[in-house]
Amino acid sequence: MSALAFTLPPLPAFLSPAFTAGMVLSMSLIMAIGPQNAHVLRMGLQRQHLWLTVAVCALSDVVLISLGVLGLAQLGGLSDKLQGALVGAGMLFLSVYGWQAFQRFLRPGALPGAMGDAPTEAAGPVAKPVSRSRAVLSALAFSWLNPHAWLDTAVLIGSASLAYGQRSAVFGLGAAAGSVVWFFALGAAAFWLGRRLNSLRVWRALDGLVALMMWGTAGWLMMSLT
Repeated sequence: MSALAFTLPPLPAFLSPAFTAGMVLSMSLIMAIGPQNAHVLRMGLQRQHLWLTVAVCALSDVVLISLGVLGLAQLGGLSDKLQGALVGAGMLFLSVYGWQAFQRFLRPGALPGAMGDAPTEAAGPVAKPVSRSRAVLSALAFSWLNPHAWLDTAVLIGSASLAYGQRSAVFGLGAAAGSVVWFFALGAAAFWLGRRLNSLRVWRALDGLVALMMWGTAGWLMMSLT
């Protein structure tokens, strides 16, 4: 029999080692609690446009990964001017959002108790209604004005894909799948926690953590410019 008879058919893309490697790298980069993840958690705990926020964040990551795998990796990354502008915008955005979280930490609101009772420490904060358009814009800002998102998706994943040669697109597909899986899992966790962590203490701790994280990230970005 000829050697051709023993040739195995190609593996489906989702069973390829390149796909698995891309998914593992993507999820390992995105799992660290950053501005984007913190925003998804907050929207989930507030129970406002959670799945819309998740969809926008996941789609943004897919676009950034595609941009990195199909373009930036071959071009050598972001230009110095574009990277500087992105870092500056990210610093401003994170500083303002951190200040807002710090204000919520200092002056948390409270939901009134049943039957007109006074606010209690066990009640969660009042969440101001957020329109769909504002929810979309906020998710886009956390995705596109976050330099870490660019570095993790467009630059790091894009550069790593070069190691897989002709299978780089499959690597990118795996990375995109990992991002989608992560955001929807995070959204499900936030939805579940939203029913159980509705207290002022939890919200104050979350807002304090978010403020420190946002300011810490902005400070790290400032140091990277020097």
